[in-house]
Amino acid sequence: MGRIVGAFGIKGWVKLHPFTETPQSLLAYPKWWIGNDSGWQEVRVEKAEAHHDTVAAKLAGCDDRDVAALYRGRQVAIPREAFPPAGENEFYWADLIGLKVVNEQGEDFGTVTEIFETGANDVLVVEGGRERLIPFLDQVVKQVDLKGRVIRVDWGADY
Repeated sequence: MGRIVGAFGIKGWVKLHPFTETPQSLLAYPKWWIGNDSGWQEVRVEKAEAHHDTVAAKLAGCDDRDVAALYRGRQVAIPREAFPPAGENEFYWADLIGLKVVNEQGEDFGTVTEIFETGANDVLVVEGGRERLIPFLDQVVKQVDLKGRVIRVDWGADY
């Protein structure tokens, strides 16, 4: 959902760069999972405010700038079951990671390993023999089958 980029003020608040479509999305969750490769912990959010394209948050037990600075670089997540249901033809990036990608000719391109946004559209990073960058656009992505774990695309093998 985001990454903590540093302390915010002197009273233990942290500054967060959200990965959500709008920073306000994170304000709805009273508990966050915060961590990195070394481990994760659930933390209660005492207060949070959206600031243009960032979020400032006061976490329980984080009462001064020095403690807040220790959170720098850690990821922020929420449990998947806490997500609101996706709308029709809408997908959470987390649900697309790991799906197999095949084109309309049945050629297997590999699996989605990452997704990023360009400003114009989202892009699927597909690994399988070689890396492919496939735009997540209606004219390219023809079907997303979450149950079958496959994305069908109108994309040539030589692109």
